[in-house]
Amino acid sequence: MNGQPAENFSCFIVDDDVAFATLAANVVREAGGTVTLAHTLARAREISATKIFDLVLLDNHLPDGKGYDFFNQVSRRNPDAPVMMITGVPDLSEAVALTRNGLFEYLTKPISVAALAAALERAKLRLQARTPPADATEMFGESAAMRDVLQQLKQAAKHATSTVLLTGETGSGKDLAARVLHQLSFPGGNAPFIAVNCAALPGEMFESELFGAERGAFTGADKKRGGLVAAAANGTLFLDEIGEVPLALQAKLLRLLDAREYRALGSTEAQPFTGRFIAATNKNLADEVKAGRFREDLLYRFDVFSVELPPLRQRRGEIPGLAELLLGQLVKKYGRAKPLLSPEDLQKLSAHDFPGNVRELRNVLERSLLKTADDAKWLALDANWLNRSSAPASTVVAALAAISNSAEPLPADRTLSPIEAQEYRLIRDTLREVNGGIRRAATKLGMSPQALLRRLEKWPELRVEKE
Repeated sequence: MNGQPAENFSCFIVDDDVAFATLAANVVREAGGTVTLAHTLARAREISATKIFDLVLLDNHLPDGKGYDFFNQVSRRNPDAPVMMITGVPDLSEAVALTRNGLFEYLTKPISVAALAAALERAKLRLQARTPPADATEMFGESAAMRDVLQQLKQAAKHATSTVLLTGETGSGKDLAARVLHQLSFPGGNAPFIAVNCAALPGEMFESELFGAERGAFTGADKKRGGLVAAAANGTLFLDEIGEVPLALQAKLLRLLDAREYRALGSTEAQPFTGRFIAATNKNLADEVKAGRFREDLLYRFDVFSVELPPLRQRRGEIPGLAELLLGQLVKKYGRAKPLLSPEDLQKLSAHDFPGNVRELRNVLERSLLKTADDAKWLALDANWLNRSSAPASTVVAALAAISNSAEPLPADRTLSPIEAQEYRLIRDTLREVNGGIRRAATKLGMSPQALLRRLEKWPELRVEKE
């Protein structure tokens, strides 16, 4: 949400049904949002090229095309925004494909005001979960290592145009550190924060997505469109997973960082960039340079002010406080009361190595919360998962052997991580229990039907034929 609270969000509604679009706009405004409307696909593409939104409501059947074909573009432009497809002609195969690619909800018309408002509230919970607290520094804990990180970020914030490189293991909190640095650099919350997952940006779309494109610059470019760099003007452009940018495309970034200017695809006119660059990687870029996979001159441009995020196992003392904060975010996401963490469970968490760092801690808390009864006083911590995760294993098969001996063996042709193995078993057993009913199984599993369909697309053998 670019640092904004969930009560002040922007919503893009694309629907040719003027009556429904007006109704939906009123529901959004009642929830505290601002609305931008488009009634055709052409207009939607034009608006999407110049604006970033927190939430998108997308009709599938438009006068000049399908919302299905627009989904990938609007998702890339708004990577943190929940996208809800609303259609009067549902298509299961399209629903599965969309949810597999990140669709938040697939809703069918007619839809009541109450149902639309409820879906909107779920989307707002997602926005709250993805947005750091008003003072995101509280997520940093009290360890000496993290106090040092925070001090470095405060120092970097004094120079709002300097480039900062964040390094550290996967899940150590580099994205949070980037948002903290943004907040410290641009107090007030009005400056844009544009996050780009470089690993997910298609190579053929790299230039046009970042720099924009002139009309006619390539096949299908029937309108002039802005890029993510322009959207980050006077704010922060966060380039996550920078080590994943292919060598051939790194030269495109070099001029941007070196001269702080860029050219839209098909244009001869250079545009200046005023703002901050933040990059993040879990790779050792110096080693990548030696291996010939990363440009040395680009490394020098990024590594002006570097901050390393320590792994969670080096700051065990802050795990209890961090667990409480994460659990607080999760109960907001799922709209339920917050259960308590017992002293024994906090001790177990603090003793765990967490190779996946903060992301893994959040995962085990979320899994535990979904298995805890709504009226339970204490969180039912998935301690077995922690034990399996910590057990030494040279192969995935050895890790899976830590699962209960009474469990039914996994298919021989499936290679799954410990987390995937548990999810596989849980979905399989639940589907059998409810005789293959998708909605009933999803409810028992604590996930949406769309999320369950996404898993079944990956593991089709889990489908149960109804009797």
